[in-house]
Amino acid sequence: MPRLDLTLADLQQYRPEVAEPADFDEFWRRTLAAARQHSSTPTLTRVESPLTEVEVYDVTFNGFAGDPVKAWFLLPVDRAGLLPARLPTVVEYNGYGGGRGFPHERLGWAASGYAYLFMDTRGQGSGWGSGGDTADPHGSGPSGSGFMTRGIHSPDDYYYRRVFTDAVRAIDAVRTLDRVDPERIAVCGGSQGGGIALAAAGLSIGLVGAMPEVPFLCHFERAVGMTDRDPYNEVVSYLAVHRDLVEQTFATLSYFDGVNFAKRATAPALFSVGLLDPICPPSTVFAAHNHWAADADIEVYPFNEHEGGQGHHFLRQAAWLARRLAP
Repeated sequence: MPRLDLTLADLQQYRPEVAEPADFDEFWRRTLAAARQHSSTPTLTRVESPLTEVEVYDVTFNGFAGDPVKAWFLLPVDRAGLLPARLPTVVEYNGYGGGRGFPHERLGWAASGYAYLFMDTRGQGSGWGSGGDTADPHGSGPSGSGFMTRGIHSPDDYYYRRVFTDAVRAIDAVRTLDRVDPERIAVCGGSQGGGIALAAAGLSIGLVGAMPEVPFLCHFERAVGMTDRDPYNEVVSYLAVHRDLVEQTFATLSYFDGVNFAKRATAPALFSVGLLDPICPPSTVFAAHNHWAADADIEVYPFNEHEGGQGHHFLRQAAWLARRLAP
């Protein structure tokens, strides 16, 4: 993939004006208030597994409209009695099309001494990986393939209204757990998971950090049509058919733009970006990073595409978060 976006010097200064609805804050206030009418206390069931150094729990919590959302909750086994009673916690969101899979596929944070919640993404889980377990019981109007245009005729019905609400409710739920320090919670995720983490950080208070990797769902006006790759191209295909719905479509997307959540973030952030990324163009990532309202670092991988830093980046995340949690 050749470099088709801005130079790194220009990316570092790229701070575009992004459409923001006048009622953005009120829309999300009423959305979350409605969801919070349902209990924040999740249901945990201990799961027998071959993992001897990690406790595994199958979690169900109330998401958007009280819908049941599944997750895995992992705790390190404290054989030496050295861990604190309440642990710093990482909440992670998944990439596009994947499900929560198996707990043994996500051991990095728990093996590093953190409590760890991995949220299933409603309606997804059959595109790659080991499957998902959370339904999306809400319908939508005419849409294209994938999830990007489901309910896109209205922000109230748009698919990501439900997903972003689930993400905030995952934080609400994990804060109620006995082994979790509610004042030391960070969020992370890659691609779609990075976009969800952006939204969760913009809609939540009291987080110690956000770590969006190569985040999707940012700066829609630039991303849609700049890349010919899905998922952004799902919107292109939809508008190629629904030629009269361009203004309405982008009006809906403005309620879900990661840049608008970045403007409201209160926690420090560590981003990552691949400068050859054909799926989430680098300028869309930098747009969110450069608008981040709190301190924000970014790891740049000049010769990587959408895979970003992979294992290299986990090491950077772990060191960054440890510094944030240090006394």
